[in-house]
Amino acid sequence: MKAAKALLVIFAALAAALVLGVPAAAQQSGASSRFGVGTPTPDGVVAIKAGKVVDPETGKAAANQIILVEGRRIKEIGPNVAIPSGAKVVDLSRATVLPGLFDAHTHLCMTVIPKRDAGNYYFTTLLDTTAYRAIEGVANGQAMLQSGFTTVRDVGNAGNYADTALREGIEHGWVQGPTIINAGIIISVYGGQFHLQPEKKDLATPEYLFADTRDEMRKAVRQNIHFGAKVIKIYSADDIRFLREEAHAAGLKLAAHCWTHPGAHNAAEVGVDSIEHGFRMTDDDLQLAKKNGVTLVGTDFTQKMTEALGNPWEHSVWVDRLKRAYKIGVNMAFGTDVDIALPGETRGTLAIEYIDSWVEAGVPAPDILRAMTVNAARLLGVDKERGFLKPGMAADIIATPENPLENIQTLKKVSFVMKDGAIVKE
Repeated sequence: MKAAKALLVIFAALAAALVLGVPAAAQQSGASSRFGVGTPTPDGVVAIKAGKVVDPETGKAAANQIILVEGRRIKEIGPNVAIPSGAKVVDLSRATVLPGLFDAHTHLCMTVIPKRDAGNYYFTTLLDTTAYRAIEGVANGQAMLQSGFTTVRDVGNAGNYADTALREGIEHGWVQGPTIINAGIIISVYGGQFHLQPEKKDLATPEYLFADTRDEMRKAVRQNIHFGAKVIKIYSADDIRFLREEAHAAGLKLAAHCWTHPGAHNAAEVGVDSIEHGFRMTDDDLQLAKKNGVTLVGTDFTQKMTEALGNPWEHSVWVDRLKRAYKIGVNMAFGTDVDIALPGETRGTLAIEYIDSWVEAGVPAPDILRAMTVNAARLLGVDKERGFLKPGMAADIIATPENPLENIQTLKKVSFVMKDGAIVKE
């Protein structure tokens, strides 16, 4: 999210989505324990005949593979897997199959309308109710899934916990969407990312929870844990250390939203789990991030996005920082920060176009794909469950016409999507 003033934002996202039971209302209506009318039920046993199967971690592709899916998980994968009688067979023999994609920086429950909001999401938050934004989240989540994004991290700006409601709706099977690791209400110093006026002090809520002392920060963190997620925005390195300790003690990861050089430097120095944006990072900042094991989620804006936001010159700055980060060897995960609506585009089509910035920065296709899968899975803490095509892993599977290791642009033409063993696009 673009800051209205130079601030350091800390996102403490859940390391893994909570497994929630179905509410009584769902049980009474006859919904299943996991999948309802919104999400297709896994088709028992599915055998996928894949022309190629890509392993993003190794950067290799294996030809003529069979992936056997049973329920929600991959049971077996290889060239000589026996297809059980009665299994549903999906013929992808002319396609390349790979793990579902990740977007590690999303805002599904907010859509800035440039003409209405003058490009200022402060106006968006004033005009759109939480209920409306939850419905927006449903549409945006479905669009992301259709474009091949099976897991996302939603890092705030969702009103009064619309992102938690969206996550629960997807987990209960009422609506289609990716696996969501959500951040809830942003915890911030007074004012948040908006400039308030004394007559209307409440206009930044519920978009932000204000916390200026450590007791207030701890209380705000606990509130967000209670409601399913947390986001913390602070200034000083000492506070970052305090919040990192609080987050890690609760089994959570800490991500720093950094729009300035000083903010990014402090976050890299402390060793947060990830730096978001890092727009103004110097080579020294990047070296420090590498040294301290910080992952960069660069949200490297495309030319189309910077033009839509009224800052076309910024695109070259993003690409330059991405190029330098790759050369230095900073670990990176793919994230987009798409939060606007453009004619003829969906949230998913806008997000996938961010690969163009990576190509422009000279990042090879195998490394782009790693950033969109295994690197992001490890950052989000779901790598034991998602991000790989291996027996026992969740069956989050997509297919493209060509091999993305050779032509990364083929990711813009995802032809098949399976999420948790259920086919949602074929």
